[in-house]
Amino acid sequence: MAIALGSSQYGKAETRVVRIVRDTPRHEIVDLNVTTALRGDFADAHVVGDQAKVLPTDTQKNTAFAYAKEHGIASVETYGLALARHFVADVEFVTSATVEIEQYGWSRVVVDGAEHDHTWVRSGEEVRTAAVTAELVAGEMRTEVHGGLKDLVILKSTGSQFRGFLRDRYTTLPETDDRVLATSLAATWRFGSTDVDWGRAYRGIKAVLLREFATVHSLALQQTLWHMGRAVLEEFDAVTRISLRAPNRHHFLVDLRPFGLDNPGEVFHAADRPYGLIEATVVRQPEA
Repeated sequence: MAIALGSSQYGKAETRVVRIVRDTPRHEIVDLNVTTALRGDFADAHVVGDQAKVLPTDTQKNTAFAYAKEHGIASVETYGLALARHFVADVEFVTSATVEIEQYGWSRVVVDGAEHDHTWVRSGEEVRTAAVTAELVAGEMRTEVHGGLKDLVILKSTGSQFRGFLRDRYTTLPETDDRVLATSLAATWRFGSTDVDWGRAYRGIKAVLLREFATVHSLALQQTLWHMGRAVLEEFDAVTRISLRAPNRHHFLVDLRPFGLDNPGEVFHAADRPYGLIEATVVRQPEA
């Protein structure tokens, strides 16, 4: 039986890049976690240990830092595109590169009612994400950009039900017409081009996701995700698909009767595990 090396890639994972712009007394901060991965004909590195075609992962790390200075970070998407295109266009033997980025939020500290120019506190909001792939196909540079977010914790205290589900002899879950619906949402969306106002698109897509979660009367978390994804595609022509991942953060009503107390949907136990995990992808047909 012949044995051969299958697909492979290598890169530098989780390079923490913090860029502070100090051109004026009011500084700006961008805080990123950057992972790079390169693909090409690197079989010799695996099979015979020949590193002649291998750009060190340490060099990839240094490039991430240098590009933060040389090109700035107008958005995670433009920064990721610049890095991915560089690795494919300028590094011999590299035919495809993927750059994955997480962006952490910071909010300015407020002193005497005014935002401080150079002091921040880490925001507790979601993490913005991006994944950019550049590839040489028949000598042509092709790119693909995914935007996204994760750890967007949202909760609605009513407007959600769950009933009419399949039952068997192991089912004990009661039906409900009114429940707390909470999740820590992760979403990724694919752009059909690179001619996009990245910041505006991110803010707009996040706003649509939150609006739909809040306003759709939920018959199930599955139905809520469908409405969220469909609304994004309807309102953003540049997006060709969106994938949503939503763990159901269950809130169980506490029985206060042993203490002589009524509990009309006011006191809950928030259970972190186990949890239902609902995932869905909504695509534009035909997908670009």
